[in-house]
Amino acid sequence: MESTEKILEVNHLKKYFKSGKGTLKAVDDVSFFIRKGETLGIVGESGCGKTTCGRTCIGIYDRTAGEVFYKGKDVHKLKGREKKAFTKEVQIIFQDPYSSLDPKMKVGDIIAEGLRAHQLCSSKEEERQRVHQLLETVGLNSEHATRYVHEFSGGQRQRIGIARALAVEPDFIVCDEPISALDVSIQAQIVNLLIRLQKEKGLTYLFIAHDLSMVKHISNRVAVMYLGTIAEITDAKALYQKPLHPYTQALLSAIPIPDPKVEEEKQRIKLNGELPSPIDPPAGCRFRNRCRYATERCAKERPELREIEPNHFVACHLYDQ
Repeated sequence: MESTEKILEVNHLKKYFKSGKGTLKAVDDVSFFIRKGETLGIVGESGCGKTTCGRTCIGIYDRTAGEVFYKGKDVHKLKGREKKAFTKEVQIIFQDPYSSLDPKMKVGDIIAEGLRAHQLCSSKEEERQRVHQLLETVGLNSEHATRYVHEFSGGQRQRIGIARALAVEPDFIVCDEPISALDVSIQAQIVNLLIRLQKEKGLTYLFIAHDLSMVKHISNRVAVMYLGTIAEITDAKALYQKPLHPYTQALLSAIPIPDPKVEEEKQRIKLNGELPSPIDPPAGCRFRNRCRYATERCAKERPELREIEPNHFVACHLYDQ
């Protein structure tokens, strides 16, 4: 059940990478929070910084600036026991189930890694039973424990990845594009599995994706990222019914509607130009060179993320009073 308690708070987070061509500003001054028991979806085009944001939030990447608090503690300052407790409570499901699972290990050993690291089972038998239980929880069979990863389909491999994340009984899971490498027919099954697990186990998710239509089914709130910044963040329902940022409007206009008549009459908003490089982003508003409403002010001033309607935050000069 969703609560008002904030499990994760991100304040002015920046993550820059040095490259031969300059500084790549993957995440550039991003702030948001996630309440216990909810799912925050982060969406945006490839290269917008959403995966880097997710990984920096849980300490896989070190931050360049800003703060991330998990249950009130600064993620990037954790050491010793606190760090170990954090790695048990916070897990990640990776995008590619082909490269994130060790092909030389049996499935049972992959799932048991966390159990062993945190000494959660007192005997080999208890560990074996726990692994079988986890496989069944994610829709696989206990006999799958003795097989190798290459014997499974993409959807099954992602279920193994989910079982591995669940093994240590986490509170918070970053789902890093967990469905983008899968067939469309399998994507809904994995999303439904994640929704069921969230209800059963009281999990909190940060769900990263580039497919807005899939994010709608799992997220309570959605943040739209563009070139390292957050363009808009609000409740999922409000975002789909009344998108305020011109970028969000364009993204939503590209989603096909199952009704052929409605689809035909729908106005598709085409974006001008290419996505700029995060090494050399436009001054002012990052979206201005693709925006049909851009003014001189957009070139000079970067818009702040502000609350335009209750719980609806937008970074756009269009909504200045």
